[in-house]
Amino acid sequence: MRVSSFAKAIAAAVAAGTAAVATAVQDSAFTTGEGVTVALAVLGALGITYAVPNKQPAA
Repeated sequence: MRVSSFAKAIAAAVAAGTAAVATAVQDSAFTTGEGVTVALAVLGALGITYAVPNKQPAA
């Protein structure tokens, strides 16, 4: 199965964002600081995962 770098990055960003939002709404409130944390988690996962190259399949 061949997964593009962009698809891999999107999946990582969604996972990081979901985890951050789930943690942020534990107290039934969503503050500005928590919003910044969610945004940084999504952008960090997107950028770092996109920058790491996919492993080349064995020939």
